Amino acid sequence: MEQSFLAYLRGRTRQLPQVAVGIGDDAAVIDWPGSAASDQPQLRQVACTDQILDGVDFRSEDQSLCDIGFKAMAINLSDIAAMGATPSSALVTLALPAENATEIAGEVYEGILEAAQKYQVAIAGGDLSTYDGPLSISITILGWTEKPWLRTGAEEGDALFVTGALGGSLLGRHLRPEPRVELAAKLKDKVNVHAAIDVSDGFSLDLDRMLAASRMGAELELETLPISEAAHQFAEKSGRTPLEHAWSDGEDFELIFCVASEEAAIIESTDWGVPVTRVGKVVGRTGLWKRVATSKFERVFPQGFVHGETDVAATN
Repeated sequence: MEQSFLAYLRGRTRQLPQVAVGIGDDAAVIDWPGSAASDQPQLRQVACTDQILDGVDFRSEDQSLCDIGFKAMAINLSDIAAMGATPSSALVTLALPAENATEIAGEVYEGILEAAQKYQVAIAGGDLSTYDGPLSISITILGWTEKPWLRTGAEEGDALFVTGALGGSLLGRHLRPEPRVELAAKLKDKVNVHAAIDVSDGFSLDLDRMLAASRMGAELELETLPISEAAHQFAEKSGRTPLEHAWSDGEDFELIFCVASEEAAIIESTDWGVPVTRVGKVVGRTGLWKRVATSKFERVFPQGFVHGETDVAATN
C-alpha cells in the first residue's frame, strides 16, 4: 500500500511548489532561497519524519517505554545517515492514551533524550495530546549536508556494501538500533558515495528500491552477506535459514551504499569501527541476481517487512 500511495501522492503534488528532493527518498532536501546563486558550497537542509504506533511498531505492554522512545529517535537518525547528513534538531509529537498520560510521556521521553544526547541532537519543540487510543510517537529530524546521498545515483560497475550484520531484529535489536550517523560522516571524508538507503524493511527489499530508483540492478555474492547472531538464533525456531532472515527481516537500520569500483579498496582497507561488507556490484540489467557459478547468475526476488502485513515478495 505504501509504495502505491506514494506514487499517487507524487502525481497529486506535482503542481505544488517543489523542494530539491521530495517524496521517494529517505529524507527531503530543502535548498535555502538564493543558495543556487552562490558559487560557494552551500549547506542544504535535510528533513525526515517517522511515526511509530503501539500495536503495530511496538508493544507497550511488554516493551520498555524508554526503549520505544529511543527507537523513535533512532529510526529517523538512520534516515538522516542514509542521506549522508548530520542531524541537528528534532520535533517530537506524542499522542498519549488518556490514562497515565504524564507517566507514559515521561518514560518515553527518557529514551528520546538518551538518543538525543548520544547523537547530539537538540529537541527543538513538538506537541503533546491525549486521546482515547494507543500511544503514537512522531518525530521529525532536521539535519544538513553539502551533498546529499540519494537513491538515484548508483552507476553500472559500482561496488555494493552493507554495514553491520543483518537479520533477527525481532529478538530485540529493533528497539535499540545503532543509526550509522558517525560512519556516514567518516565515509563522506574518504569516498564518494553514489547512492545509499537504510535497511528498514529488509535488506533485499530496500536494496531493490535503491536500484530501481537508479534504474539499475545488482549481481550479489550472497555467501558474503553479513548475518547477525540474532538471525542464527531466530532460525533455530522459525523454520527459516539465517540467510533468509538476513535477506528479508526488517528493522536492521543498517546502510546499503555503493561507490565506484576503484574506491572499493579504500572501503575494504579502512577500519570504520563497525563492519562494512562488500556484497556485490551494480549492473545495468534491472533486478537482483545471485551468483550460482563462476560466470552464471540466477534471478532472486526481494522480500521484506511491510507494516501491517506479513512478509511480502516484490518484483521490479
